Amino acid sequence: MPTPTRSRVPVFDAEGNAQADVIIVGAGVVGAMMADQLAAAGHSVLMLDSGLRLDRGQVVENWRNMPFENRLGSDYQGLYPQSPLAPAPLYFPKNNYVGLSGPDGNGFQQGYLRAVGGTTWHWAASCWRHLPVDLKMKSTYGVGRDWPISYDELEPYYCRAEEEMGVAGPNDPALQSPVERSRPYPMDMVPWNYGDQRVAEIVNPHGYRAVPIPQGRSTRPWRGRPTCCGNNNCQPICPIGAMYNGIHHVQYAEQKGARVLAQSVVYRVDTDHDNRVTAVHWYDAQRKSHRATGRAFVLACNGIETPRLLLLAANQANPRGIANSSDQVGRNMMDHSGFHCTFLASEPIWTGRGPAQSSCLVGPRDGQFRSQYSSNKMILNNITRVAPATQQALKMGLVGRELDDEIRRRAVYGVDFSISLEPLPEAHNRLTLSSTRRDPLGLACPDIYYDVGDYVRKGAEAAHKQLEHIGSLFKAVEFNITQSLNANNHIMGGTIMGSDRRTSVVDGNCRAHDHANLWLPGGGAMPSASVVNSTLSMAALGLRAADDISRQLAREPA
Repeated sequence: MPTPTRSRVPVFDAEGNAQADVIIVGAGVVGAMMADQLAAAGHSVLMLDSGLRLDRGQVVENWRNMPFENRLGSDYQGLYPQSPLAPAPLYFPKNNYVGLSGPDGNGFQQGYLRAVGGTTWHWAASCWRHLPVDLKMKSTYGVGRDWPISYDELEPYYCRAEEEMGVAGPNDPALQSPVERSRPYPMDMVPWNYGDQRVAEIVNPHGYRAVPIPQGRSTRPWRGRPTCCGNNNCQPICPIGAMYNGIHHVQYAEQKGARVLAQSVVYRVDTDHDNRVTAVHWYDAQRKSHRATGRAFVLACNGIETPRLLLLAANQANPRGIANSSDQVGRNMMDHSGFHCTFLASEPIWTGRGPAQSSCLVGPRDGQFRSQYSSNKMILNNITRVAPATQQALKMGLVGRELDDEIRRRAVYGVDFSISLEPLPEAHNRLTLSSTRRDPLGLACPDIYYDVGDYVRKGAEAAHKQLEHIGSLFKAVEFNITQSLNANNHIMGGTIMGSDRRTSVVDGNCRAHDHANLWLPGGGAMPSASVVNSTLSMAALGLRAADDISRQLAREPA
């Protein structure tokens, strides 16, 4: 653990109102990492999070006792207690907190947590970088948007984020995606199991390029985390704590003097005559309202909750919502819509040994085709096939030894590829506030209209053909491609970044165009999705925003 340092601390009055240099709403990976950086720089920091402060040991115990049906259905939320005042979109049972519509609305059903530490409690720990070309999609391929910053400007922050999260990755350029790096990964890659190696041997001669997934998972002791021992249930919880979690940076920030308030639902933002933010208001667990004043404000909730809050907080000076003079807040919603391909190979593959995901096919990640249709990545899903094998064998009516043997066969020969597709930012893919549904505090719930568009649909068709070829390489039987698109919880675009304030919400530092002391870092700011998990890019943008905040605070009198 880092050595505690002293810094200024938030101040509270008798009514529970607070004052700090920096007010951060959202204590997930982005907000917590920023809090740690800013507290280390000597600033007083207050974090407000709508969710509960979780007990890790209890969550592990909840997983051990989870019903088989939930495990089979990949219930990554049910073991995490929910705040009664801050609902999240759930699958088990499915709720209507987020109202979904549009041709692909059902495929935008997200599964995030509202909890101190955020959704990294149950993530796959994949820590991918964008490719340099991903930041200039419009100028290179004529589609989407360009970022207002370059890969070279973002790259040092990628390095810092990898160091902060303790990322294990390949340091052989032949195994990297992208290869443009100024520093090695902090730790060596998570070792491949037999399945990763054998799949790579089969598909790589055909251009699919299986590479190791960079992971926020320890391959040696790291800042108090033990070495990964290969447990297979990283989702929904790493049983030994080898996987990075945003709660780590919550704890680091607290050691430096930052204060975290759980079950604190922010609902209002005050601005002055210069449109600077002066305060945020929150409800505590007893529904009592409090006020926090500060010099700099950060909304780092997530790609849904941040635009929702900006719209909820509309005031007289900002009638369309905070930071929304461009009418872009809530627009350009993106996620890596995906599907699965499963089959039985003609030889044993032995997935299910080691972390949930360790290798990925990135050959279709880039190419001139992106001017016409989306790229894709294909993760070899390493989650044990025992549960689906059991379900399938039971449907065959087998019992006794025959049942056992069939479960083993299917688990050993079974393959599951998880495919992700690259969306484009489209203004009509939009989050708005519900006119009929309210949360327990009476705040409007979010509605989202979503249509993946022909760019993604054509990309899916191309991926189907690639998978059919891959299936033939394995002499696959029971080959199946799921037809409906699923969400991947990589929420982007709702507070999009750009150099033109008329068509974007924040600048290249994630600072709101409309408010000189408000930052909106994370996935919502990302103008392109690439095709890889967004967490590392979100963290890098948060660190860049933290540097910008420190520079501004240094220029202004306290």
